[in-house]
Amino acid sequence: MDNWDEIRTAYNVARVGTVSGAADVLGVHHATVIRHIDALEERLGVKLFQRHARGYTATEAGEDLLRVAQATDDQFSQLVGRIKGRGNEVDGELVVTSLGGFSHLLVPVLTAFQDQYPEIIVRYLTSDRLFRLEYGEAHVAIRAGAAPDQPDNVVQAFHRDTVTLYASQAYVDKYGCPSGSTDYAGHRFVGMDDAKSRAPFARWMNKNVPAENVVFRSGDFHAQRRAIIEGAGIGFMSQLQAAEFSELTEVTPPRDEWSTPLWLVTHMDLHRTTKVQAFLGFLKERAAAWT
Repeated sequence: MDNWDEIRTAYNVARVGTVSGAADVLGVHHATVIRHIDALEERLGVKLFQRHARGYTATEAGEDLLRVAQATDDQFSQLVGRIKGRGNEVDGELVVTSLGGFSHLLVPVLTAFQDQYPEIIVRYLTSDRLFRLEYGEAHVAIRAGAAPDQPDNVVQAFHRDTVTLYASQAYVDKYGCPSGSTDYAGHRFVGMDDAKSRAPFARWMNKNVPAENVVFRSGDFHAQRRAIIEGAGIGFMSQLQAAEFSELTEVTPPRDEWSTPLWLVTHMDLHRTTKVQAFLGFLKERAAAWT
């Protein structure tokens, strides 16, 4: 495909919407982007974009071409991910993804795995978005909630993260400790900033704690934990992590409805590779001690 560079350039212009943005993505000068688009339009004899003050918008012909370009780009990404996962050696990149709230569990495991296999380069990606294993975005995903059902993925039940409400000693000294759920209206809480969070404990808090009592809100799990430790309010924390802080008081025993099931997810094309199997076995062995 002699003009793939031009098609790839047009694809990125359509995706980003501006010449300068596409140039940044591709790592080229903006003049190169314009030259590629002009050459491609001349070769095809059609206009692929409508130019306007805010940027570029694909025409109908452009949309047809770009659908093919996106599919091709995705296939290349998938191929690269599969190639990277092959081989009989435990080396190269290991890409693991999870919600940021589970980093306290996973970082020690990843560090110990790297110590055992020093040729491994760890990339630990934390985000609310689902990384696409079928396109090689990660080797292993640790996902929370309902069992993942994406096709071509291998899904294994992994761990149940038990959480409950905690308060710091500084908070208890200043405000006391609630004697039960009927007492919550008189206390201050730390919670999620996203009212639509699917976390079971967040849904419970939205239903059972007056909104005005949630005085510290954040989408960052680490910020929430620190706020609880600093005495900003009562909040949810994993029992495993809370055990690391002697100044925390368990406000109420954990409930099943607050706990979160975790799943190990791998793509079927990478699941049996030496590197992925070595890490899965190592992770499961370490997780057996998470009680």
